[in-house]
Formats: sequence, structure tokens, C-alpha cells
Amino acid sequence: MLFSNLTVALLFYSLVSDYIIIVFPLDTCTQREIMKLSTKSRYGTRMILDLAQHYGQGAIQLGEIANRQKVSIKYLEQIIRPLKKAGLVKSFRGAKGGHMLTKPPGQVTVGEVVALLEGGKTLVSCDNEPEVCNRVDACVTRYIWMEAATAMYERLAAISFADLLSMNANGCQEKFIDYLTSNDNSSQEIK
Repeated sequence: MLFSNLTVALLFYSLVSDYIIIVFPLDTCTQREIMKLSTKSRYGTRMILDLAQHYGQGAIQLGEIANRQKVSIKYLEQIIRPLKKAGLVKSFRGAKGGHMLTKPPGQVTVGEVVALLEGGKTLVSCDNEPEVCNRVDACVTRYIWMEAATAMYERLAAISFADLLSMNANGCQEKFIDYLTSNDNSSQEIK
């Protein structure tokens, strides 16, 4: 594995923050490189988390989610389409209409939502479509991005929305920040 010393850490405090941050600690220096996900993934994750918070309470209108999450309703309308098409969200029309998760929050992972909204489990287009790059046969960095994507999506797939709800309920932000900033977090678990 190219990244035997690479730690992929994810900060999910989406109820307050607009960002899901992926931090790749570097062995040779103290600075950190940050890769950002699209707003579609960040807002989509927040929308699914909002639906998870209200799971079992009936259909939730997008306007309510937009107000709580401080996101444009028009943007949420765009984001929810692929989530409905994939069967993660069900919609109901009418005065009491709205949207709800089709499965319990413990059965929906951040990984499946992000992969769906990012268009796949890749960081670079040449990963799944080698023909888009004329350097694909000689490009060593392609393998770095492929392995980084695998590590990131494996971690995201291990986090359900029930886990996020639990993290929020237990005030887990401080523990996660400690995890991110510790020198040796390779064997550390977040509890």
C-alpha cells in the first residue's frame, strides 16, 4: 500500500459547520494538506443528516431543511434528485408532503451519499476513465489519487448517519478535534 503511514481523518460537525474536511497528515512536516469536497456533497450530507434527525416523524418539507441548514431551497431541490433516484429518499406530494429517508439512519452511510453526489468513488477522472488522459500509462500520481480515494471512501462507508447523530448527541466535536491533532492517531479510536 502506498499510504502505509497515511491517516485519513474526517471532521463531521455539519450541523454547525459548512465543511466536511479531509485531512492528510504529512510525515515530513507539520503542515496539513486539505482536500475539500463539493458543496453538493457537503450540503447533501447535511440534508440527509437533517432527515435522519427527523426519521420516523413523517415527511419533512425541503423548506424546513433549507431554513435549519441555511441552504438555498433551490440548491436542495437539485441535490435531492439523485438521492431520490438512488432510493435513499422518498418524496410525498400534497399539503403534508415532503421527504423522508427510505431506510433507518443506521443503514445509510456517509460514503454512499458522498459517492452518489460526487459521481463515484474517485478523486480524479482518470481513475474510472483512463481514456480521458494521454499520460495515464506513465502517470505515477494517478495511483496516489486512486489509493487516497479508496482510503477516504472506506472511512466514509464506515460512518452511518446514526453514528453522526450519536456524535452530535454526545458532544463528540472535542474528542474528534483531539483525534485530529494528536501526534499518533494511527491506533486511536473515537469513542
